[in-house]
Amino acid sequence: MFSHMFRIWPLLLLGGLAVPGVRHVSGIDIHTPTEVEAVNGTDVKLKCTFKTSHPVTPQSVIVIWNFRPIDSEKVESVFYYQEEPYPPKEGRFKGHAVWSGDIMRNDASITLQQVPPTFNGSFICQVNNRPDVHGSNGEIVFRVVNKASFSEISILAIAVGVACGAILIILGIVMAVKFWWKRSMENDIELHLREHERKDPTVCSPEEAVHLKVVMKEKEVDSSDGEESEPSSGDDEEEEGLEEDDDDDDDDDLGDDDDD
Repeated sequence: MFSHMFRIWPLLLLGGLAVPGVRHVSGIDIHTPTEVEAVNGTDVKLKCTFKTSHPVTPQSVIVIWNFRPIDSEKVESVFYYQEEPYPPKEGRFKGHAVWSGDIMRNDASITLQQVPPTFNGSFICQVNNRPDVHGSNGEIVFRVVNKASFSEISILAIAVGVACGAILIILGIVMAVKFWWKRSMENDIELHLREHERKDPTVCSPEEAVHLKVVMKEKEVDSSDGEESEPSSGDDEEEEGLEEDDDDDDDDDLGDDDDD
């Protein structure tokens, strides 16, 4: 037992001497979106930001972007930054990857231009700020689709539907106001005519006009009957005159007889 203790003590002493010389290295935090979806042939920005406990300078920060395809574990280089950006000069990302970050703002983002379906896979963002070099990398699952996703289409459809609904509501309100205004104008005109008829005694209602027309027709009929009956009364007077003349003649004849 004591022999084992004698063997451990030298190791503990060496460890105690070594511990004060160990330099503490903090981890760097890298933040990226979990998934990104892009339409075939469009440009998309791969966002990557970081936090570090040490001062950031263009000379101290190194950014490395790698790519791992879906059907392979082989990692390909996408982009490299150290004091200045170094875009790829060969491979599938040549002419497609450009720098869009700002080191002094803790931004290590890149932009993929005109993405093809061969970009389906995982993009890995790695940032080192010496001496802060430890920490987990940011990984983005990237998908290239031929058209917009259902969520984008549904949002667009909802927006169009809301706009159409608003237009229909506005048109309905306008039509209702016009109808109400026209109806009120007709009522005002009718009331004005009625008031004018009440104030003007020469103006009669349609019922009164019909009644007056009937009365005038009756008067015309009566007047025509009277004109026809007047000649007959003249004849009666003539007949009466003739009868008187006959009586006078008879009287004259009787007188002549008496003289004889």
